[in-house]
Amino acid sequence: MQKSSSASSLGPGGLDLSQAFFKSVHNSAPPSPTKRHIKVSVVGTGNVGMAIAQTILTQDLVDELALVDANPDKLRGEMLDLQHAAAFLPRTKIHASVDYSVTVGSDLCIVTAGARQIAGESRLNLLQRNLALFKDIIPPLVKYSPDSILMIVSNPVDVLTYVAWKLSGFPSNRVIGSGTNLDSSRFRFLIADHLDVNAQDVQAFIVGEHGDSSVALWSSISVGGVPILSFLEKQQIAYEKETLENIHKEVVGSAYEVISLKGYTSWAIGYSAANLARSILRDQRKIHPVSVLAKGFYGITGGDVFLSLPAQLGRGGVLGVTNIHLTEVEAQRLRDSAKTILEVQTQLGI
Repeated sequence: MQKSSSASSLGPGGLDLSQAFFKSVHNSAPPSPTKRHIKVSVVGTGNVGMAIAQTILTQDLVDELALVDANPDKLRGEMLDLQHAAAFLPRTKIHASVDYSVTVGSDLCIVTAGARQIAGESRLNLLQRNLALFKDIIPPLVKYSPDSILMIVSNPVDVLTYVAWKLSGFPSNRVIGSGTNLDSSRFRFLIADHLDVNAQDVQAFIVGEHGDSSVALWSSISVGGVPILSFLEKQQIAYEKETLENIHKEVVGSAYEVISLKGYTSWAIGYSAANLARSILRDQRKIHPVSVLAKGFYGITGGDVFLSLPAQLGRGGVLGVTNIHLTEVEAQRLRDSAKTILEVQTQLGI
């Protein structure tokens, strides 16, 4: 497939008109080698991949964006559609190809390719349909961008992040899954909605599997710096644990509801992935609940397993895992979530 990007060869025979259009200033020097050029590649131009791509573009996070997909016609159409918006966006070079060489030199590679989740289907049931696909995706990304960070968005994200880690040979800090970053956003929204406050003022995490065995960390929720549960207890305000569980169930069911209504999820995961990309590319060192190698944390043992924990992200990928306080009930549920994922991983044979 023909690649297309911004070019100044408008003259006859491909003459580079930029040399005629602009005159150099006297005593000029080449650009400083310290100036950083940021490149991100997105593999998969379905609804999720394109939501991530357009969000990254509108937030001015990159200098160069590469798109990869197996469908050349759709791929070129998506690329052209984005390029035609150039007058309304920050200047970014946009490339697209079925050939992974277009991803060369990426700082961050985001993988969204995979079979679409069917309404009512568990994320874990998607595994066998996506495993073979990753064997064709991860090795070429590693070949062309050996120093990049891999972000996995495809579901089931925890197991596929493990697969990507094994196939890539990368150190574990440079392979992350989008995990429960979006689940936690849904959680914060629901709590904010109950309290009629801004969701950005709510600190709350969903950890564990991005799926049915996820764990809501009620003990650490705060609003505007006020720990909610301890505040209610000190004020002798009664609350029912069933109400809390219902909020968590609503979080777990949110994706299924959206899929049943519109056929897929896209915008929220687009913002979530761009949020993670910003923390990584700009070395913001923010805490996000993302899928990381969890062995040894919070009593998780029994094998190498990726699941979501509150992790600090920066240019090095995962900089560390937050030593957040868990109740014994929360810790046990987290370990149970790890076992759920490990049981699936044992069937992979890698």
